[in-house]
Amino acid sequence: MDTRIDRFNSRRSTVYGTEGMVATSQPLAAQAGLSILEAGGNAFDAAVATAAVLNVVEPTSTGIGGDVFACFRTAAGELGGLNSSGPAPASATTDRVSDIVGGDDPTMPTHGPLTVTVPGAARGWEWTVEQHGRLTLAEVLQPAIRYAKEGYPVSEVIATYWRFAEDLFETEHAKAAYLIDGRAPRTGELMRLARLGETFEAVAAEGAEVVYEGAIAEAIAAEVQAEGGLLTVDDLARFEPTPVEPESVSYHGVDVFELPPNTQGRIALETLAIAAEAGIDPDTFGSVEYTHTLIEAMKLAFHDGHHHLTDPDHVEVTELLDPAHITDRVGRIDPEGALEVDMLDSLAAEADTVLLCVGDTEGNLVSYINSRFMGFGSGLVAGDTGIALQNRGASFSLDPHHPNHIAPNKRPFHTLIPAMARFDSDDWMAFGVMGGYMQPQGHVQVITNLVDGGMSLQEALDVARWRHQEDGGLAIEARFDTDLIHGLLSRGHDLRVRTPIGFGGAQAVRCEDGILSGATEPRKDGTVAAQ
Repeated sequence: MDTRIDRFNSRRSTVYGTEGMVATSQPLAAQAGLSILEAGGNAFDAAVATAAVLNVVEPTSTGIGGDVFACFRTAAGELGGLNSSGPAPASATTDRVSDIVGGDDPTMPTHGPLTVTVPGAARGWEWTVEQHGRLTLAEVLQPAIRYAKEGYPVSEVIATYWRFAEDLFETEHAKAAYLIDGRAPRTGELMRLARLGETFEAVAAEGAEVVYEGAIAEAIAAEVQAEGGLLTVDDLARFEPTPVEPESVSYHGVDVFELPPNTQGRIALETLAIAAEAGIDPDTFGSVEYTHTLIEAMKLAFHDGHHHLTDPDHVEVTELLDPAHITDRVGRIDPEGALEVDMLDSLAAEADTVLLCVGDTEGNLVSYINSRFMGFGSGLVAGDTGIALQNRGASFSLDPHHPNHIAPNKRPFHTLIPAMARFDSDDWMAFGVMGGYMQPQGHVQVITNLVDGGMSLQEALDVARWRHQEDGGLAIEARFDTDLIHGLLSRGHDLRVRTPIGFGGAQAVRCEDGILSGATEPRKDGTVAAQ
């Protein structure tokens, strides 16, 4: 008999099913993905349908004007990944962008036309259904088209984020597409995104090519150039998504899979490798010693990632998972004191995005993540298309010695990391935690909660989290254990209590011997839809 009920303290129950499951941050999107499964699609079709609907119902965090990544296991047992992140424009040299920015010590702007990189989502969606789905792109876009044109009531967390757009949007195209008389929609208010619906109809009719070589591509390039940016139609036309092979480490008998650079997946893997090599003891899970070791491993991995991870097509990336390197990092951990390590970039501290996980009756599992980087991205909306363009280029550096310096056709360091875990040959999980630099930290905490803490899937997402911050401080949720707080303070950790909004948004779908289980982030508007 399962005795977990004796210590049940989760904020909701884990969801179970056998025929299909979708976990994501907005109920209408999860239900849309499930409807695609019911219509004969598989997990890959449902993933794209869910991502497209999120573009409509949670436009504050994602969109076709951003990038998409996937980590997946097919029913046939193939483990794979997708990197559909776009590069900087071909003319975006460090010198040219620095000249445009101006000043004695120019830095990349946070928003605006220079931050717009090629949006990879449309071709990523198309690749997903064509390579692994059963339905057409046109079929899986129908729920998004319906919600965009007919409208939907805005949910609570999303309405809160939407208010930031009132200050971000300066162009008439942006205001017309996403504001109501100059203001954000309120919670429960019906919102229509008619222009975006028309764009989705064009993509459904003509394919993703229209975003990269047709009328929509021309609108994107014209908007960016009119505001002083460098993106061209040629930049868009050159883009193709890239299949990638996930990397992995084994942590206490569980294999964890992440995507390779230009993502930050290796930060999560390096953390787990350091913790395992340090001899972190599952029997001490939740103790001061255990938590301190995990935090220190995370800090060291962040330091390495921010000094080395970038686009491997442009810069040779140091092998951070080499056993000798891991042993060296373990030697730097002080059991009684907190390390001071530096990170090169703090921009993604508050970035947000969407993540969705899908499983189907055949055994396909997909972790899918789609983002514009920071909310509505650059603040630009392409003409009358309703496409809000990402500001992923803001994470580039204008220092030519920085590993992530901007260069022609170079992809920026990317925070997006969908993930998979293998507990046994017939026990796999698609998971992830959205939210800038919280993502690898969330991955590590979810895995250790499950593997070392023996938690249920939903409980592993519910428990209070910690977050190493870019200034060296350690953020914790108010629900954190008091004894643990005192123990961490005694080891020199600079603790700050933050609201739950700063600790990411996790989703997970697990398939064990044909039984699907799912969990969703309690800090979001999320849900798990199952059948």
